[in-house]
Amino acid sequence: MNGNKGVILVREDTIIKGQIRNCRQIDIYGYVEGDLSVGTLNIHKGGRFYGTVNTDSAEIHGVLQGNVSVKNLINIRNSGAVSGKVKYGRLAMELGGSLSAEVFSVPPTLVGDLDVTVERGRSVRISVEDITAVDPDTEAQNLIFTVSNVRNGIMVLASSPNRPVSKFTQADLQARRVVFVHDGTDTKMASFDVVVADETGTTSGAAQTVKVTVKSRK
Repeated sequence: MNGNKGVILVREDTIIKGQIRNCRQIDIYGYVEGDLSVGTLNIHKGGRFYGTVNTDSAEIHGVLQGNVSVKNLINIRNSGAVSGKVKYGRLAMELGGSLSAEVFSVPPTLVGDLDVTVERGRSVRISVEDITAVDPDTEAQNLIFTVSNVRNGIMVLASSPNRPVSKFTQADLQARRVVFVHDGTDTKMASFDVVVADETGTTSGAAQTVKVTVKSRK
């Protein structure tokens, strides 16, 4: 991505992965992972950046982790946390802010619209738009989803459509192998809860509920 020397705004519900270069300023409220070259870096509270960054100045209210080079001032506010290989011209840090030379394992984040539609008595493949994991330091096959509280249906893998499963991987999601099968009952809604963990066992936190809207068969 090329910012054309302008300002890039990454909103709370936005995920960007890749290379961003030649922009004057970036304001991160959401999630960015990759290689960033920018004049001014602002990571707001709740915002996260993982990767390599070269910038003239930085103000951090959120999370910055990776190979960081700040030519002038890096200002870490009381809600900010910076870790990794960090070089800077000047440092300012409020009480409560964090600066560490050690890179910690990043917990996975569960994102997606958490909303699926299925015809009564039929099945639907779960996509990465429905649910997905964001974790910059774990491979897809090592991100394990655990399903619980499945209502009015079962979860299966496409290779074994009659065998319920309670676990699947990010790689399964990316390959469209994860399937929700409705049980055919006369209901308008179904659901299941899901949480994701990385290879260290670190989870995304409390399980989130995926809503399944059941439509009448055509």
